[in-house]
Amino acid sequence: MNKNNEEPLKICLLSYRSNPHCGGQGVYINNLSKALYNLGHHVDVVSGPPVPVLDKKIPLYYLPGLDLYNPDDLFRTPTVKELADPVNIMEWIGVSTMGFPEPFTFGIRAYQFLKNKFDQYDIVHDNQSLSYGLWAVKKKIPTIATIHHPITVDRDLAIQSVRSLWKKFKHWRWYSFIGMQKQVARKFSQIITVSECTKEDISREFNIPLQNFRVVPNGINTDLFYPIPEIHREPGRIIVTNSADMPLKGLYYLLQAVADLIKQGRRIKLIVIGTPKENGGIVKLIQKLGIGSYIKFTGRISDNEFVIQYARANMAVIPSVYEGFGLPAGEAMACGVPVISTTGGALPEVVGDAGIMVPPADPGALARAVTDLLDSPERAAFLGYAGYQRVLNYFTWEKAAQKTIKAYRETISDYR
Repeated sequence: MNKNNEEPLKICLLSYRSNPHCGGQGVYINNLSKALYNLGHHVDVVSGPPVPVLDKKIPLYYLPGLDLYNPDDLFRTPTVKELADPVNIMEWIGVSTMGFPEPFTFGIRAYQFLKNKFDQYDIVHDNQSLSYGLWAVKKKIPTIATIHHPITVDRDLAIQSVRSLWKKFKHWRWYSFIGMQKQVARKFSQIITVSECTKEDISREFNIPLQNFRVVPNGINTDLFYPIPEIHREPGRIIVTNSADMPLKGLYYLLQAVADLIKQGRRIKLIVIGTPKENGGIVKLIQKLGIGSYIKFTGRISDNEFVIQYARANMAVIPSVYEGFGLPAGEAMACGVPVISTTGGALPEVVGDAGIMVPPADPGALARAVTDLLDSPERAAFLGYAGYQRVLNYFTWEKAAQKTIKAYRETISDYR
C-alpha cells in the first residue's frame, strides 16, 4: 500500500553499471529500488553488466554489453557473432581506442529496450549514464537522472597524478564521455544529487542552474550495517574500505600516515577491504614504505564478514580527496565505529560532528587524528555512539525514497 496516499508510480530505474560489491552504483540501485517498493510503488531495474543484487521482489532486466572492463576477462576479443551488433562494434572501438564507451552504448540499448514500453511506466530514472539514448528517452516519457558527483573531479585528479604526457592523454581520452554527459545533463529540469556540496560542484562544472537540482542524501542499510557489541574492538586496528588505486580515494595518503605512525613506535594494523591492482600504485607504495607486514587486504568478503571487520576495528578512516556523498563513512558510523574523515567533498555533511575531520591529501593530519583516538578510548567510544545515532536520525533509505518520489512527481507534472 502506498504510504503517501497517492497513486502508486510505475518506475523504471536505469543503471549502466551496477557492481554490487564496489563503486556504490549497485548499492544505490539495490537500496533505492527496495525502499521505493516498500513505499508501495512498482519498480523495474534495467542494468548493464555487472548487474546489481536486488531484493527478490524487484524485477531485473539485463542488457548485455561486451563488458570489456571485466577484471576476470579484461580487454577480451569479442566474437564474430557479438560484432554483428553495431552497438557492440561501437563499444569495442571505444575501448580499443582507450575510451570508456559504456554510458554511451548502454543509452542506445536502454532506448531500444524501452521504445515499445513507454506506456508501461510513469517515469524513467537514470543512474548517471547521462547518455544520448537517455536524451531520446526523455522526449517520450518523464525522465529524471541522478548525478552522484561531478566526474570532472575524477578526471582532473587522475591527470594531475601522472607526469608523462602520454599517461595524461590516456586519462583524458578515458574520460572523454564527460562531454556527452554535460550536454545531456543540461536538458533536465530536475536532477537528483546526494549532497549540497555535489549540487554546488555539479552546477559549476556542468553549467546547470542550481534550481534544477533536488538534494536527496543516500541512505545507509542498517539491516546490513549495525553494531555488534559482543565483539571487542582490537586496539590499533584501523579499517579502510578505499582499496582502489584511484587518486580520488586517498589511500596513498593514509599509507604514508601509517608509515609515520610505525616510525613513532605505534602498534597498528591497517585492514583494507578489497584487493589492490597487481603491480599498481598502492602495491608499489607499500613496498617503497616497507610497511607490508602492517597492511592486510581482505579481498572480496561477504556482508557478514564485512560487519565483523567493522566490529573488530578500533577506528575507521575515510581518506578520500573527494566524495560526492561518502557511503564508507556512513556505513562505519552505522556499525558504531569511531570515524576519522577528510573534509573532501560532501564528507562533512555525512560525518557532521560525529567524527574527527581533517584536510584531504594530508598524511600528517591523518596520523595526528589516529594518534588522538589511540590515546583517548573514551573519546573514541563517544564518537562511535554519536555516529550511530546520526545515521539513524538522518540517513535512512525510507527518507531517501520519500524525497525521490517527490522529485518524480515534480518531473511528471513538468512533463505534462
